[in-house]
Amino acid sequence: MSGNYTQEINRRRTFAIISHPDAGKTTLTEKFLLYGGAINLAGSVKGKATARHAVSDWMEIEKERGISVTSSVLQFEYDNYCINILDTPGHQDFSEDTYRTLMAADSAVMVIDASKGVEAQTRKLFKVCGMRGIPIFTFINKMDRDANDTFELLDDIEKELGIATCPVNWPIGCGKSFKGVYDRKSESIITYEDTQKGTREGETTVIPVADGEKAVEYIGEELWDKLRDEIELLDGASAEFDLEEVRNGKLTPVFFGSALTNFGVEIFLQNFLQMATPPLPRKADCGVIEPTEQEFSAFVFKIQANMNKAHRDRVAFMRICSGKFDAAQEVRHVQGNKVLRLSQPQQIMASERKVVDEAYAGDIIGVFDPGIFSIGDTVCMPKENFAYEGIPTFAPEHFARVRQVDTMKRKQFVKGITQIAQEGAIQIFQEFNTGLEEIIVGVVGVLQFDVLKFRLENEYNVEIRLEPLPYEHIRWIENKDEINLEKLTGTSDMKKVKDMKGNPLLLFVNSWSVGMTLDRNKGLILTEFGRD
Repeated sequence: MSGNYTQEINRRRTFAIISHPDAGKTTLTEKFLLYGGAINLAGSVKGKATARHAVSDWMEIEKERGISVTSSVLQFEYDNYCINILDTPGHQDFSEDTYRTLMAADSAVMVIDASKGVEAQTRKLFKVCGMRGIPIFTFINKMDRDANDTFELLDDIEKELGIATCPVNWPIGCGKSFKGVYDRKSESIITYEDTQKGTREGETTVIPVADGEKAVEYIGEELWDKLRDEIELLDGASAEFDLEEVRNGKLTPVFFGSALTNFGVEIFLQNFLQMATPPLPRKADCGVIEPTEQEFSAFVFKIQANMNKAHRDRVAFMRICSGKFDAAQEVRHVQGNKVLRLSQPQQIMASERKVVDEAYAGDIIGVFDPGIFSIGDTVCMPKENFAYEGIPTFAPEHFARVRQVDTMKRKQFVKGITQIAQEGAIQIFQEFNTGLEEIIVGVVGVLQFDVLKFRLENEYNVEIRLEPLPYEHIRWIENKDEINLEKLTGTSDMKKVKDMKGNPLLLFVNSWSVGMTLDRNKGLILTEFGRD
């Protein structure tokens, strides 16, 4: 592959931003875009200061509720790096979409609220990062408000997430007395000055820590004494910075700042870009595929219907894993065993799309999907024929029976629910081996039921009623070809269903019923994860 390809690929950084709701993730994303010159003024999130919505939130329901429902993909340039941000939904009910998005990232930025520490959602997402061994960078946000003790915050990360921490900088005060950060590498104080909301960082002063007199002048006697004690403690207690450990997901570099007032964001971005890896190799059924050594290949990690209400469109998002994408080339869709040209390739900055002629490993492109792609599909050059590892399907935790209000609209209903299910946010099942056409919906979080109802009404003009079902546990049958499903002996709270591809699944109300069913059916193998 030519040097030009390699150069382009090596300057790419593709990462997901993960956080608990309200930790400030969307604000941080906007500030990154501000530095890249992708936007001129950060839009206010959730319509607080003005009626504008955050750049990365585009679906109607997001605007109504002020939460990010889907994962957006944002690309911008900064300091000769080409950056792809995968903005994930922070709300706990959207973990399925987030899990998939993490499969397309090379590293993750974890945003933590300084007054709350590690929260439930962060734990869940962190597990997925751990599963993939991807590097995690931590930004402790909202230092301009009252915060927990800094050592306790680090302790919290280490205990809750089981990862060592290495503070790259250290906060001086918090809330009204927040004075800036101490940079450990340069041994200097970077002062905090409030800036006008939505603008770039204000002027900061850098004071060498050796100049005690000047430091006292800027941060005051009390904070200066505290800082010196903390530096001593820090040098003795915290883990040494080790880039290899960071890149193996064993050590997280920690930064402090305030995304809202824009302090510490650029410091974080500059450090992150140097520490994070360029696009990583990916596992396929023919071995490991290196980004710079292969021709174009990609996999589908997300499908989104109706991004543009004026056109009933469907976009398949692909993570390019190797080589260079050229819009004029034909490619092989491995699962469909067809050679085709990818139609209307585009990169998306929130709701603004731009058509692309070329893109490189690490980039995310959206292509028009006439209904042929599924999540997890591989595309590669026509001569090749390999498939990337599938993406796990996470077990839904809530189930409901779907009833149509107007039975005359069966066609629109089936089309709508099938398209929404293909996006991966909901899973749909039918009764096993009965003539019933009843549809059961499974979701990771209950808010998805509201989204389903809202979207069917608004996008497909179909009204539905949802009847909650008591099932809480679902299992895929791993060895379905060896088991006679008709003769399967279950428990009274078990229900047999099939997914859209005809695969049999079992639903249970109680967790102990799973073990009982296994005991009653020798040789049966059940699993908590499906594969797309």
